[in-house]
Amino acid sequence: MECKEGLVSVVIPCYNQAVYLSETLDSLLKQKYNLWEGIVVDDGSPDNTKQVALEYVEKDSRFKYVYKPNGGLSSARNKGISLAVGEFILPLDADDIIQPEYLEEAVNAFQKNPDTKLVYCLGQFFGERTGLWNLSYKGYKSLLIKNSLFCSVIYRKKDALQIGGYDERMLFGYEDWEFLIRFLDESSVVHKIPQVLFYYRTKAVSMITEADKRREELEEYIYMKHHDKYFMYYGGTISGLRRLEHYDLEQECTTEDFESRLKSFREQYDLELGYYKQKINRYRNKWYRRWCRAFRDTLRKFRGRS
Repeated sequence: MECKEGLVSVVIPCYNQAVYLSETLDSLLKQKYNLWEGIVVDDGSPDNTKQVALEYVEKDSRFKYVYKPNGGLSSARNKGISLAVGEFILPLDADDIIQPEYLEEAVNAFQKNPDTKLVYCLGQFFGERTGLWNLSYKGYKSLLIKNSLFCSVIYRKKDALQIGGYDERMLFGYEDWEFLIRFLDESSVVHKIPQVLFYYRTKAVSMITEADKRREELEEYIYMKHHDKYFMYYGGTISGLRRLEHYDLEQECTTEDFESRLKSFREQYDLELGYYKQKINRYRNKWYRRWCRAFRDTLRKFRGRS
């Protein structure tokens, strides 16, 4: 599908968020940058998402509505991206809001520096929790330890398609972090708009709060999928590195027992690292993989003689 230059396709997955959807779509209508389309992806929602979305389709032809069987957030985003005709993609959850300047400022950033891979801004919490969400991308190496970007960043459609979109196996959260690990690298140009242009709705129970309960499981999945990157940059695992980042040993203990606690921490870290190395080795040493490697080596030797 040919993309329209300068058009921003705003992909809005919706599952049981119809009560908030109007606010999200209204924030699109208020954009100063008019070259956009809003794709509401109804992910098999049992509420009145369809009714609300179609009201906006009638109101403004830039809105589109598509229904799909429930498959999760990644699946819904990928569906929207596949239907998008814009040069740029903005994933926007159906309960969040963007300020009128966001699209305009983002497109200007891409135009000023064509090497820009991704654009984001400052965020603000509203709802159960309020306050500034002062995210700051500190480089790819830091991203491997902790996600420092929200999901509503803006990027080119072609770049998302090149890496296969979002991982649809990640049904319980952290899918945007895993996407960014594949999307960016150490040479990527990431532009930060120093204004609060994104508002993130906080609730007592949300996908993020549920994902945090599964943090270790989700981190292990990300680590196993990208273990080559973690060994290349750190030689270790996510959880071990995160403890090292946040656990200030010098402040939490006296000088006398500092060495013993540091030794204990390193032993625990080494055990965890050994566990993951064993898992990787077991994966590599399945009988059929050993057989394939042996066959490949034999074939190479045969070709070398001929």
